[in-house]
Amino acid sequence: MAAWQWQKRWQGIINGLEVVPDSSAAQRLLDRLAAPQCATVLGFVNAHAMNLVVRDAAYCQALSAADVLLRDGSGMAILYRRMGLEPGLNMNGTDFIPSLMSAYRGRRVAFWGTQQPYLNQAVQRCEALFGVLPVSVHDGFASVDTYLNLAKDHQPELIVLGMGMPKQEAVAARLAAVGGPCLIVCGGAILDFLGGKVSRAPHWLRRLGGEWAYRLLREPKRLFMRYVVGNPLFLLRTLLYGRAADSARGAG
Repeated sequence: MAAWQWQKRWQGIINGLEVVPDSSAAQRLLDRLAAPQCATVLGFVNAHAMNLVVRDAAYCQALSAADVLLRDGSGMAILYRRMGLEPGLNMNGTDFIPSLMSAYRGRRVAFWGTQQPYLNQAVQRCEALFGVLPVSVHDGFASVDTYLNLAKDHQPELIVLGMGMPKQEAVAARLAAVGGPCLIVCGGAILDFLGGKVSRAPHWLRRLGGEWAYRLLREPKRLFMRYVVGNPLFLLRTLLYGRAADSARGAG
């Protein structure tokens, strides 16, 4: 792919990101997402997502179609600062989605993703902690049409997708095109975390932006390409993207 093509894709994603500067802004966002007037897709953008954007045009299109995109992770903060921009709060889904579910207490929620027994364990935990009403529970390996039919049959107010990238973004885009008022969350590994399949890093390590290293140590085979190969590649692209942006500003 020519340099300008992937840089153009990155620019489109960066332009679509909503920076959350402080806790008050985070609460306003939470209130907004708790009262969607139409089918609304919430997505999270981390370094892995930006790497996928480079090589997967369909994923880039689906991600760009989300109504709200939030910065997730220290890699994206590095990119923002390289661009001379304030990155705002780290709005990672593993922390923000539980707050969202609390805002949907007593309301109809669909959980689609991961596999058993972790899926049922995640649903039971969400019922106990957040008081949501599960109306549809399905693993993350079905066809898109399966999820479209489930949405039509059960009419959830909140849909939590835990299928991982790039499938969940493609499913979310299709759901948004046909659904009524609801919030559709691209949650990545959220159901794995809630279901006990994957554990969180210690809080001190999360504060330092090192949760990726903890996850790599726990799942080295699955995450080797994402982190050991992907993180340096993302940083190289950040450097190249920043240089191109600097050149464009100088020429202007």
